[in-house]
Amino acid sequence: MSKNGASVFKIAAAYIGTVVGAGFATGQEIFQFFSQFGFPGLAGLFAATVLFIVFGYMIMEAGQRLHAHSHFEIIHYACGPVLGAALDYIITFFLFGALSVMIAGTGALFAQHLHMPAVLGNGVMAAFTAITVLSGIHGVINSISFVVPFLLAAVFLTGILAMLQVPPDLFAAAPAGSGSGLVTNWPLAAVLYVSYNILLSLAVLGPLGANVREKKTLLAGAFWGGLGLGAGGAMIYLALSGHLAELGGVELPMVYLAAKISFPCQILYTVVLVAEVYTTAVGSLYGFVARITKNRHPASKTAATLCTAAAAFCAGRAGFANLVGFLYPVIGYSGIILLAGLADIYLWRKK
Repeated sequence: MSKNGASVFKIAAAYIGTVVGAGFATGQEIFQFFSQFGFPGLAGLFAATVLFIVFGYMIMEAGQRLHAHSHFEIIHYACGPVLGAALDYIITFFLFGALSVMIAGTGALFAQHLHMPAVLGNGVMAAFTAITVLSGIHGVINSISFVVPFLLAAVFLTGILAMLQVPPDLFAAAPAGSGSGLVTNWPLAAVLYVSYNILLSLAVLGPLGANVREKKTLLAGAFWGGLGLGAGGAMIYLALSGHLAELGGVELPMVYLAAKISFPCQILYTVVLVAEVYTTAVGSLYGFVARITKNRHPASKTAATLCTAAAAFCAGRAGFANLVGFLYPVIGYSGIILLAGLADIYLWRKK
């Protein structure tokens, strides 16, 4: 970062990168949250895009004002001491859970599409994530902003090629039972989708906002970040819509479509996807360690980073789709508390 803080590009890329991990880029999140509703799912994605822009800016602006070092300062500011304390524990737990999901997703990629042991993928992701987090916040932001353009390019290229093979069916809905039973309609899906992703990105966006001087830079970064998330989500939705009957038991829908296009496309998407899963794992591990080692000696942060990565490696053996289908909606309901607190501050309490 420069002395004036992060650029609009780095802010937008960091925002996108902390959200588009294993769940988003594989298509599993879009499939479970929006594809089950058919055409109204697109309305849900549009609503989610607007919410990403609004709440992304709120979090970064709060981080700037509070000089946030982790999510702790922002949730206490938005939710007060009682709800803030409860949400603090939930977010900290979720950061570990999200890290486990990323590690599980890497294992699934290695097993299904690179024909390597899942445990090898789990171990590689845990190791590289820990090494990056040990380099500090600058290493985290730089690693995320580098990978994001390649991920979005891969999503759009694969999506377009898939739609050229099989045209999108805007009115198709995923087979009954494919989505999470905790998400019952598209407006709720939009809110839950944003709320749990906001909880995940909070760990990076808060400290990032503290490193930016001008609010207009934060606003532009939030706008382009939210728009990028919405555009990528819409492309995945459209690409999947022509194949929904085939995807009920598929853990990695977008990689499945890439494999149907060609073997080189499958390998390319898999490699880019592993890199993007890595960026979200980095954000999750950084946020978790920053919170549990608040105001402690740097040596304790090193030990916490290594121990947390090892524990997430073990938890990631539970399986990818199971974690996305259960953990994310549950945390999404908790995240509504934070969204409500932020909205209350910016609409009524802010002076």
